[in-house]
Amino acid sequence: MNSPQKRFTMPVAVHLFLIRDKQVLLLRRYNTGYEDGNYSVIAGHLDGNEEISQAMIREAREEALIELQPFDLKLVGVMHRKFDSGEAVNFFFAATTWQGVIQNGEPEKCDELAWYPLDQLPNNVVPYVRQALANYLQGTWFESYGWS
Repeated sequence: MNSPQKRFTMPVAVHLFLIRDKQVLLLRRYNTGYEDGNYSVIAGHLDGNEEISQAMIREAREEALIELQPFDLKLVGVMHRKFDSGEAVNFFFAATTWQGVIQNGEPEKCDELAWYPLDQLPNNVVPYVRQALANYLQGTWFESYGWS
């Protein structure tokens, strides 16, 4: 008797572009083992049995100690991303309003939170995040990234 074929799975992540005065909040990764020393945005994987906007609200609370409501979030992009060890689907949200004061909620994983002009990002932004920000500015909603 043949055993059932294992179905392919991949991680799903959410990312947040917090926007203020044509600037985006960037977090410098630290001590994570992935892209340390480079800038990203508030982000994380779905925990399972979790709707994407609820995952984004949870990640914002954990990483920046702010509160978001579902109506604060606008879904601005999706990326199907291929990388050395696999592939993932990433959802990108933008928000211009939130409650609370932005603070580093995970100093063991992030050593800086700072605002950067959207048109003057630091050189060391994680490449797929840089592309997602460019897509956001251009109004490009979907991208397959890393496949060629």
